[in-house]
Amino acid sequence: MLLVPGFGFGDRSLALTRNWLRARGYQAIGSRTGLNIGCTTTMVTRLETTLERHVETTGRKVIILGQSRGGWLGRIVAMRRPDLVGGLIMLASAVLNPLAGKAKFLAVARFIARLGSAGLPGVLDQDCLTGQCYRVNRAHLLNPLPSEIPAVSVYSRHDEIAPWELCRDPSAEHVEVHSTHTGMALNPDVYTALLPRLTRWAS
Repeated sequence: MLLVPGFGFGDRSLALTRNWLRARGYQAIGSRTGLNIGCTTTMVTRLETTLERHVETTGRKVIILGQSRGGWLGRIVAMRRPDLVGGLIMLASAVLNPLAGKAKFLAVARFIARLGSAGLPGVLDQDCLTGQCYRVNRAHLLNPLPSEIPAVSVYSRHDEIAPWELCRDPSAEHVEVHSTHTGMALNPDVYTALLPRLTRWAS
């Protein structure tokens, strides 16, 4: 499995998830995307490379689990490389419109984008919010997932960052939990919901 953290968070934020999966026999690895604040297209390309290597290591398609931005980055990867993806789990991921989240979060993203457009390396820029990068990747989010890729979208009506309505991907099964946005990967109900689905996907 490939675990992709949310915006502004590194792989350590999904340490509990990784340990839970490994205890159940899954070969779970981190995304190696740093704090996940880079250009969307750059992040997706890096994830593709990591995914390819993990497929070579495991000898089988890989399930992607992403939280928040990590979930919709994982969906873009699944659209671009369905040959490598065996399943997709999106936790609190506003895939229907990532830029329609709460104002405070969007203000941070826009501030970072201004820094990127001004020349700060390694962060997203304005192209990721309004340009070609945005348009291409937005299309990947809106188009249906390939039918051979099972997917689940886990959301909460108590999420104060990603509106729950935007997390209900039409191509995915929907699971509602009671959770905060950042606490999704720490919520026992999430793991209760995921276990039978992972077992089914792996069979």
